[in-house]
Order: sequence, then structure tokens, then C-alpha cells
Amino acid sequence: MPSKEESFEIEFQAIKDCLEELCRETKSLSVMLIDKAGQLITSAGNVSSIDIPSFATLSAADFAATSNLADLIGEHDFSTLFHQGVRKSIYVSLIADKVILAIIFTKETTLGLVRIKVRKTAEKLGDMFNRIFDVLESEYSGAVDDDFINEAETELDSLFE
Repeated sequence: MPSKEESFEIEFQAIKDCLEELCRETKSLSVMLIDKAGQLITSAGNVSSIDIPSFATLSAADFAATSNLADLIGEHDFSTLFHQGVRKSIYVSLIADKVILAIIFTKETTLGLVRIKVRKTAEKLGDMFNRIFDVLESEYSGAVDDDFINEAETELDSLFE
């Protein structure tokens, strides 16, 4: 049985393989997986011409802003975003409510193809991320007990009185 670290490495490689397959099947320029804080997790395709930190940060901010727009019209959230340019477009999808999948593609690829392939990839990635999060939650749940939290809150309150 593999160790926890080996299991995470296997999952990470499977995630990377999914991104590479999505990039290849959609003939996209690049595919990126970004956390909600705006940090790149991993990518596939050619990202050499992209300012990755800015792209990742703006993608996360775009999703956050769109989430607020969804609230304003009574929706829980929007799970996908699409930005169409003259030569390049961006399709962004939320995976497992925790990570953002961004695909950059040209006019040579249709939006319909991207949507279909992203839907299938999102299911696979969602399952992978849910397994990872379940392991992390089970490992770290109870790491800090209620007594510690209560004591820390009391100490913080006394500091600000």
C-alpha cells in the first residue's frame, strides 16, 4: 500500500494527465488549474507567453466577482465563465467548489467541443479532488480540540479588551 505522500503524488500525476488530455483533445493552447486564492496548481500546454501569477490571480478574482453577481440575481453560483476574444478565448470552470480550471483556446476550437470535454474532465477531477480533500479532512480533523479553541479565543479576547 502506498504511503500518503505517494498517494498524493499518484493523484497529482493523474490530475496532470487529465489536463494534458483535455488540452490535446480540445486543441487548446493551454489548460491551467488554479486554486480559489489565485495560485497556479498545475498546467498543460504552452504557458510560456502567459504571465501566470497575474492570470491565476485575475481568474480567481473573476470567479469571485461573478459569484457576487450570481448572488445578486438569486443564484447560488455560476460554475462556468466564458470570455470570447477576436483570436483567443477563455473558458473557466469551477471544480469540486474548490479549484478553477481555465482553458485558453483559439478560433480553431469550438466552444461546444470545449464545453463537452470540460464537463467530462470536471467529473474526473472532481472525484480526484474530493478524495484528496477527504483524506486531508480525516487526517486533520480533531487536530485542534475544542478546549484549545476556547482557550485561544479567551486569550485573544483578553488582548483586545
